[in-house]
Amino acid sequence: MPPRIHPVILSGGSGTRLWPMSRAQYPKQLIPLLSDHTLLQEAALRVADPARFAPPVIVANDEHRFIVAEQLRIAGVSPRAIVLEPMGRNTAPACCVAALQLDPDALMLVMPSDHAIAKPAAFARAIAHATKAAAKGKLVTFGIEADKPETGYGYIKRGKPMTGLKGVFEVAGFVEKPDRARAQKYLKSGAYSWNSGIFLFPVSLLLAEMRRLQPAMVAACEEALAKAKRDLDFLRLDRDAFAAIKGDSIDYAVMEKTPHAAIVPVAMGWSDVGNWDAMWQIGKTDKAGNVASGDVVAVDTKNSYLRAEHGLLAVLGVDDLVVVATSDVVMVAPRERAQDIKQLVVQLERAGRPELGSHPLVHRPWGTYRSIHNGERVQVKHIVVKPGGILSLQMHHKRAEHWVVVSGSAKVTRGTDELLLVENQSTYIPLGTKHRLENPGTVPLHLIEVQSGSYLGEDDIVRFEDSYGRT
Repeated sequence: MPPRIHPVILSGGSGTRLWPMSRAQYPKQLIPLLSDHTLLQEAALRVADPARFAPPVIVANDEHRFIVAEQLRIAGVSPRAIVLEPMGRNTAPACCVAALQLDPDALMLVMPSDHAIAKPAAFARAIAHATKAAAKGKLVTFGIEADKPETGYGYIKRGKPMTGLKGVFEVAGFVEKPDRARAQKYLKSGAYSWNSGIFLFPVSLLLAEMRRLQPAMVAACEEALAKAKRDLDFLRLDRDAFAAIKGDSIDYAVMEKTPHAAIVPVAMGWSDVGNWDAMWQIGKTDKAGNVASGDVVAVDTKNSYLRAEHGLLAVLGVDDLVVVATSDVVMVAPRERAQDIKQLVVQLERAGRPELGSHPLVHRPWGTYRSIHNGERVQVKHIVVKPGGILSLQMHHKRAEHWVVVSGSAKVTRGTDELLLVENQSTYIPLGTKHRLENPGTVPLHLIEVQSGSYLGEDDIVRFEDSYGRT
């Protein structure tokens, strides 16, 4: 009976090349890009068999904690821990922090949360091969069998087959993202695989190599864990200790330097879902080569990726384009320049555009809200509070609020009064009044909020009590 493997799912990325769907506060791993599940949920469900896998450790960005927890709950996944990084420090510290929490004799499977795997059976076979190699003292990386001269991935050169280990090879070298000529040369040689960023490590060996190669990093990770604080269902790493870490990838920090590296090549329908061209390649094309999602009408259009998240998207007479329409952004680019979306992101960042950071639909631990009108001294929001959801007890210095219940029931605290409102009933919250909104029912509460005042920003909130530790 093979040992149970401990999955470690890394969910700290921002996915800027999939803007405008992927944004800083709601990155690509938290979006249902390929199915009804988000990429994070698909990653967690991929290793949900309790006979083979222990509950996962999730390493996530602090700002995404409630969304991550809620998506795992919806997927029916109970993690061993959700570890919160106060800031990004790349994959090596994340792997180290996870390993320090596991039994030294355990095996840990490190997976990014934002990858697609179309052939899970092939992945399972590769894990079986890697497990035998890890048991013999190897740090194993999974290499994707290259089928085109891709310039957007790093490559790994395979060495000799390892004696007695089916499907496992020595690592002859790691190669940076090549230009097209070198990528064609690698493909023709048949000796190179794409670097997937997925690993299987014996915990004790990984930590031993990290202590040998990156002693300062390990010491800082140990301090960040020793000073970590429990916060609801989360483990919040110490900010000062973690900030002192020099960020690095697990490839650079360990795998390129260790004599214990091994590779398992696998063809498993893998994609890092890194840009819109990758989404086109993964998607189901129609007879004209188009991939369409949402309310799309295309005429005389070929080989394009067309996505409508809000309203109708109509395109005529174009080829090889990416067109993505959300409720606040329309993005158009040649499909061959999908890698260059970062140039748009840099420009938006310089301009301080809010469309870079957040969607109109904002997720909170109690539910969601969407701004449906934002004008001079007035803002209108559609608020949805999940059953049992409770907003913080709060007040505002510069705005008053009017609430109208559209459906469901609302328990409202307003100063010293407590009200129960149902469909078509409303209330008024004067400026400076303590208030709280709850959903005591079993169905979502839908409410229209009209804010009026001299300042309507989200930072005009004074919290007195909060069920989610945000005071």
